[in-house]
Amino acid sequence: MPRPLFPVALSLSLSIVLSSLAWPALATAQTSAPAATPTAPLAIHVGDADLLIGGFLDATSVTRSTNTGAVLGTVFGTIPFATGAAGQLSETRLSAQNSRLSLMATSQAGHVAMKGYVEADFGGAAPANVMVTSNGNTFRMRLFWAQATAGNVEFLAGQSWSLATPGRNGISPAPGDIFFTQLVDTNYQSGLVWNRTAQFRIVAHPSNRVAAALSIENPQQYVGSAVTLPAAFTAAELDNGSNAGAPNLMPDIIGKVAVDTPTGDTRQHVEVMGLVRQFKTWDATSTSTMTATATGGGLNVNLEPVKGVHLIGNSFFSKGGGRYLANTNIPDLIVNGDSSMTLVSNRSLMGGIEAAAGTKTTLFGYHSQVTATAATTTDPATGKAIGFGVAGQTAANKDITETSVGFNYAFFKDAKIGSLQVMAQFSSVTRTPFSVPTGTPANASAKLFYVNVRFVLP
Repeated sequence: MPRPLFPVALSLSLSIVLSSLAWPALATAQTSAPAATPTAPLAIHVGDADLLIGGFLDATSVTRSTNTGAVLGTVFGTIPFATGAAGQLSETRLSAQNSRLSLMATSQAGHVAMKGYVEADFGGAAPANVMVTSNGNTFRMRLFWAQATAGNVEFLAGQSWSLATPGRNGISPAPGDIFFTQLVDTNYQSGLVWNRTAQFRIVAHPSNRVAAALSIENPQQYVGSAVTLPAAFTAAELDNGSNAGAPNLMPDIIGKVAVDTPTGDTRQHVEVMGLVRQFKTWDATSTSTMTATATGGGLNVNLEPVKGVHLIGNSFFSKGGGRYLANTNIPDLIVNGDSSMTLVSNRSLMGGIEAAAGTKTTLFGYHSQVTATAATTTDPATGKAIGFGVAGQTAANKDITETSVGFNYAFFKDAKIGSLQVMAQFSSVTRTPFSVPTGTPANASAKLFYVNVRFVLP
């Protein structure tokens, strides 16, 4: 049995922390100065800490050409076929549930800068009758983390965007430094690598241009609804999309190196990311356990050839990292007849452009493609095919593509009043399963149209 990787990774993390604290450069290079008394209307100075209230109020309209059953976030992996009622009926929804509240606290303890951040919206699991009378959307945690910075080293604990999520600037947990597109869709672009998970993260800055990070993040053994399991296997060992209590062997381990290069009044961002995961299953017949190690990685760029124009390129390749291709229903693995695992290979490629058109308008467009490789075998107990990509398994997606365009227009922006924005998005999504029953189209598609009015707190 392979040696569990978590103890090794934890030892490595502690070694990095201790050696970094002994680094002589810590005392000078990036030590934060004491925060100045804030002047923004929603900032409060309490003792030695500054509290900054933030967020925005959203009023969103979404129209989809097919009935996906979603409210604001599109579930790309289960778009219905045109042969059923869901594929023939469009949906229109109005919602304020993407409205968001945030609070940031900053302080200084000697040479250590302290920061805490909480962000919440109303996108949590809602009661079944939420749309009938009072739309009482459920308040939920998005981000909740604390960060300590001493010189060139940062340590973060809490729930943040996964280190696997592409960045815009350095390696930072601040939402403005994360690339999750300009889209209104709260599930963003299909194929975007993202999670918001509990984690422990350490980041070192050997220079002003280079950052390196290691993160230990909450895992989940995921198969979604697209994997046929052996008849004798205990399905509760894995998460099929509705089993949050699936057992996990060890946290996911993610590393990243980012380089930010200024070029005149523009900036070029390049980063490389790597991922290691481990899974574990139990076989009732042999009463033995099985393990498998997954790996993945990607290269992301956010280049600014001219001021205000950003060219984006993201890539992700993995064998067992389907969970990170959020909302595509691509699994991490399949289970063989003896309860051993075969990892599912996948990749995601995404390109885009974001351009400022004057001082009030931002235009954007993205195109992405997610592909996965079938992994099938035979169940010795039944003689039937099992796995991912079994004939007629319409939820097993071979390919998902999405093209999105849109704009963001700011009517006004004032440091003391806030800003009023109107945002629009049009997307075309197509998913292609490995195979479909006779009489079913080869793929399923949907057109999405969002309009959003947002008031951003100052």
